[in-house]
Amino acid sequence: MTPSEQSASARKICELAPIVPVIVVKDVAHAAPLAKALVAGGLPALEVTLRTPCALDAIRAMADVEGGVVGAGTLLTPADVKAAKAAGAKFGVSPGATETLVKACEDEGLPLLPGAATASEVMKLLEMGYDVLKFFPAEASGGAPALKAIGAPIPQVSFCPTGGVSMKNANDYLSLPNVLCAGGSWVAPDAMVQSGDWAGIEALAREAAALPR
Repeated sequence: MTPSEQSASARKICELAPIVPVIVVKDVAHAAPLAKALVAGGLPALEVTLRTPCALDAIRAMADVEGGVVGAGTLLTPADVKAAKAAGAKFGVSPGATETLVKACEDEGLPLLPGAATASEVMKLLEMGYDVLKFFPAEASGGAPALKAIGAPIPQVSFCPTGGVSMKNANDYLSLPNVLCAGGSWVAPDAMVQSGDWAGIEALAREAAALPR
């Protein structure tokens, strides 16, 4: 995939719902019911972070959930990219971007949402052909005001801010013209996942899915 094709695919995924759940799966048995609850609540795009030993198995389990579009987060190396694609990931998300990682995604045909936090990083990725990026870490990098400021001179780039985004501040990001959606973990809190409160998670997802943008 070319960078422009990757960004086009990433844009379609980001436009599915205002929030992309950022998920940490500790027990693969939770993967399918968690995905079903989030999709039922109106959040079909799911980012499973590669931070636990069972993350790839979780992606495999979620890939079979009807209506879901499962991606892999925390991509750091070409090996991560290959493993994620083989597990059934439909897109990838990285905290930053390196030429090696970007090329691996292009070679594997895995749409990438590469991370950027500064104007220079945004410009470099735009120069490479990417115009849909992850703004990370969002709150630590200045939050919605910083992203608004970046959008003034570089309006052709769209973002999915992640990192410190919550139900309380999501509207601050979603109201910006250069924001397609936001990523957040509050829709799948660990305590509710561990207790199997799928109805509660579906309710949180429904609330997030109703956010205006």
